[in-house]
Amino acid sequence: MISVMDSCRPTGLSGLLCSLSLLCVILDIQLDGVLGATHVEIEHHLEMGRKLLAAGQLAEALSHYHSAVEGDSKNYLTFYKRAAVFLAMGKSKSALPDLTKAIQLKPDFLAARMQRGNILLKQGNTQDAREDFEAVLHRSPENEEAQEQLMKTNELEELQEEARDAYHHGDYSATINFLERVIEISPWDPESRELRAECYIRMGDPQKAIQDLTPTTRLRNDNRAAFLKLSMLHYSLGEHHDSLNHIRECLRLDQDDKECFSHYKQVKKLSKQLDSAEELIKMERYEEAIDKYESVMKTEPNVLHYTNLAKERICYCLVKIKLAHEAIDVCSEAHQRDPRNVNILRDRAEAYILNQEYEKAVEDYQEAREFEDNQEIREGLERAQKLLKVSRKRDYYKILGVSRNANKQEIIKAYRKLAQQWHPDNFQSEAEKKDAEKKFIDIASAKEVLTDPEMRQKFDAGEDPLDPENQQGGGGREQAWPFHFDPFQSGGSFHFKFHHN
Repeated sequence: MISVMDSCRPTGLSGLLCSLSLLCVILDIQLDGVLGATHVEIEHHLEMGRKLLAAGQLAEALSHYHSAVEGDSKNYLTFYKRAAVFLAMGKSKSALPDLTKAIQLKPDFLAARMQRGNILLKQGNTQDAREDFEAVLHRSPENEEAQEQLMKTNELEELQEEARDAYHHGDYSATINFLERVIEISPWDPESRELRAECYIRMGDPQKAIQDLTPTTRLRNDNRAAFLKLSMLHYSLGEHHDSLNHIRECLRLDQDDKECFSHYKQVKKLSKQLDSAEELIKMERYEEAIDKYESVMKTEPNVLHYTNLAKERICYCLVKIKLAHEAIDVCSEAHQRDPRNVNILRDRAEAYILNQEYEKAVEDYQEAREFEDNQEIREGLERAQKLLKVSRKRDYYKILGVSRNANKQEIIKAYRKLAQQWHPDNFQSEAEKKDAEKKFIDIASAKEVLTDPEMRQKFDAGEDPLDPENQQGGGGREQAWPFHFDPFQSGGSFHFKFHHN
């Protein structure tokens, strides 16, 4: 190259022209080298993309096609192949621009037109889809796929019109029937799903409305309206966590959206109260949980689900703190609101047991079992039936006149009072003495059972620990008296002496 340069003598105009010519030759040689390397590189990316696509490694294939497009933006096949990867990844929106670019570069590229038409049809865009199918048929009149898809396009337009007409006439059931086929043809059309969701809402089926609205959040860009509606639907169903998640998505799209922010504040407050109440129950802080559920009813008095839930949980807490009468009242109100709620029936049954109303407890457990026959309900029913059976023999709580949650001090106090009242020495006639003796034995037995933790636990479970039938081997248990001697053995008079334990 130096010898060539030397052949030009840089003197005058001819020398300058000679130098410029040589420079152009050098640049052409260098440029050819660069273009040759770029072409090889593009082919490498295309080949790697093809192999990775065939192997199902879509993300890696897409990366190579990106590089190929950047290297050569004039190759219609490169755009088409990248569109194929997008479609394989379920990203039809991203595939559309590539298909459009391929068609612009090669207007007679029928495969790209068919692909784009199919996407547009699935999106419910009948006008643009028709143009693509007709363009294919213009160049290839015998194309069966294009003929079939054009017929679907015409069918879709008719169905869309019929659905809108039925909706405007208030015939929501007919609208849904039309939209079934519409969505079958165009599953990526958000408008059809939103219309069907609205029909379900008006027909009182929010769950199906949620199923239709959920995909529209992806089918539309910045679909805040769908997120807000989804949040409200979940809220109305008592699904406050789902409601909170959806309204947060709305605010992610626009933190200044007034409707979303207003609903967000309400959902967040209520959700926090509900979570806090349940946490208190787990910690067995039942009185505080009751207060929290009272606050829930004040925060949201208009949605029945939350009032019903609050009543149900307050009923449960009252049973846990053994406030039988209050529990029965609240549980009964909760039962009227939600008659098939097994938890309420279970808790009211336990409240009836606390109140020694065993027949009602059995009835509640039997009713609960009709709705849900689980182990907890079966065990509760069995226990209530045992208690009812025992109460028909001897109910030690009733004998002493104390509640089932009475403590040891209250039991001993009641025992002393009744023992003094029914002491046989207080009666003159033999008949009165016999009645008093029988009563006195029952009082002493009640005191023995209820002041012994193990025996009391058995009795509370529906078993009389002093009943000979419950003793192993069928033998009777000797009566253990809570005083120094049995006052009713044969013999003369006696002096009664109490233990003060």
